[in-house]
Amino acid sequence: MNALVLLAGILFLLMTLIGGKKGARSFLALFFNFGVLIIIIFIMNDPNVNLIILTIIASTIISCINLFYINEINGKTKTAFISTIISTVILLFFIVIISEKAMIQGFGAEEIEELSIFSLFIGIDFVKIGVSVIIMSTIGAITDTAIAISSPMREIHYHHPSISRKELFTSGLSIGRDILGTSTNTLFFAFFGGYLALLIWFKDLSYSVGEIVNSKIFSAEMITLLCAGIGVTMVIPITAWVTALFLTKKSKNKESSDEVSNS
Repeated sequence: MNALVLLAGILFLLMTLIGGKKGARSFLALFFNFGVLIIIIFIMNDPNVNLIILTIIASTIISCINLFYINEINGKTKTAFISTIISTVILLFFIVIISEKAMIQGFGAEEIEELSIFSLFIGIDFVKIGVSVIIMSTIGAITDTAIAISSPMREIHYHHPSISRKELFTSGLSIGRDILGTSTNTLFFAFFGGYLALLIWFKDLSYSVGEIVNSKIFSAEMITLLCAGIGVTMVIPITAWVTALFLTKKSKNKESSDEVSNS
């Protein structure tokens, strides 16, 4: 407990010193997001709750915390929020299909022996739980990518207000290409860092490469990783298009109002 408090204190101090008020809000946002996840887990126990709708609501709340609470309400956070929700909804339908076809829900053969004393008839759809887990695992990366694109696009438009929508959209895609590789690699190494013990377990069980790839546990985690990568990739053109549309439309409306006032 003392180690947790010490590390949390160091993190808060560094984030406040480097990030100022925004850094302090970022630190508090960690606990807010954790609280949302805890509440969602308790609500999931109700068999009458639609887990897909619950996931969308939770993703919306988490996006609001990460965007509007940390960075306040402005043009870049609004476009990032809209892009995040559009990408999440599209990805949600895709993940539902993949989860049902791949049959990754539930527990793997390696876990059944430990859970054999418990009843698995809990009245909850494991497919929808799997979908919720994947979305919750990707929402942070999608939000981060969206704000990383909308923010520099806003700066480009600010310094070049006469830029066309097509040129601004192309600039957004160029920014997205630069961060795409690092974002996907971050997800990749996060997977292997978090599931290194699982790989060591497979080694101790003398699994072949084919058995590892076809293992439900490994397949479920790899599908989560790949879906996260798809979400991060998909949000790039969506954010670039939404931001370009918003900024150029706002600029045209401002010019029209200036012309009316001058006349």
